[in-house]
Amino acid sequence: MMFSDVAYYLFTFFNALRIVSYLPQIYKIAHDANGASAISYSTWFLWTAANGSTAVYSFSNLGDISLALTNGFNALCCAVVVALTAFKHRRCHSGMRSGCEN
Repeated sequence: MMFSDVAYYLFTFFNALRIVSYLPQIYKIAHDANGASAISYSTWFLWTAANGSTAVYSFSNLGDISLALTNGFNALCCAVVVALTAFKHRRCHSGMRSGCEN
């Protein structure tokens, strides 16, 4: 087995784990009673941009569809975290305090 094969399998394995790892974060935000106050917008925006730009680079410069799709899906998951957090923040800090702890 070549080094490039090992690198490919490691990339595939860890990106599959990373995609699955978004689900508990999304679940916790959706059920958070404090408006998802522990979520850092700057961190998740940075991860969204990094994954999105890697997807575009992979597609346009490398022609690697699978790498582009993998990073595009990661960017989408990060964007879901940002959007859900914004929804929870807005809901808890507006007049609609249902679901938020006082």
